[in-house]
Amino acid sequence: MRLRNIPGARETIDANPVVIKNEREYKGKWHELFENNNPLHIEIGMGKGQFLLALAKHNPNINYIGVERYSSVLLRALEKYESEEFAGLDNIRFICMDANDIAEVFAPEEIDKIYLNFSDPWPKARHARRRLTSKEFLSRYEKVLAKIGMIEFKTDNRALFEFSLEQAEKADGWTIKEHTFDLHHDEKMNQGNVMTEYEQKFSSQGNPIHKLIAIRK
Repeated sequence: MRLRNIPGARETIDANPVVIKNEREYKGKWHELFENNNPLHIEIGMGKGQFLLALAKHNPNINYIGVERYSSVLLRALEKYESEEFAGLDNIRFICMDANDIAEVFAPEEIDKIYLNFSDPWPKARHARRRLTSKEFLSRYEKVLAKIGMIEFKTDNRALFEFSLEQAEKADGWTIKEHTFDLHHDEKMNQGNVMTEYEQKFSSQGNPIHKLIAIRK
């Protein structure tokens, strides 16, 4: 959900070097920006950043990029990044952009993994193409993911999850590696799970969390 407009958010974001403003210029060159050849993982719709920051902290040999459309939300992620808990992380960057443009920012096979967490369900049928797990978006991901790349998707929305399973099964370039309708009670898939803010909230209310892992064929 979009936060209210925050005065000065855009100016604060533009002044922070961890936010990449000229992202299209780095297409095919993200390893140069990080100054290493470590795997590159991105989260689309990263929200307030807790999930991706925690991953970056515990996996220093992986590069992370958080993609967020709204500056008001990205501002909250920057506040977390600058906190004592995540001080000094050099393996994470942020981009304020629309996910539709992903193939304009990343080169073929440049990304190793994509995280989608609690994405907007776009419940109306006429908006199905906008869902981040639709066949249209899967086609976009296919253009930038490595040949052995994968997508990890979590949600508490049962209808969206079932839609996502169907879309991945129908898409020519994808197959479902594994999935669960109750992540926190699935010993195998929950191993090493890092919770997002929404995941903590919804699971505390008794809502089961669904997760799927899709890989390129």
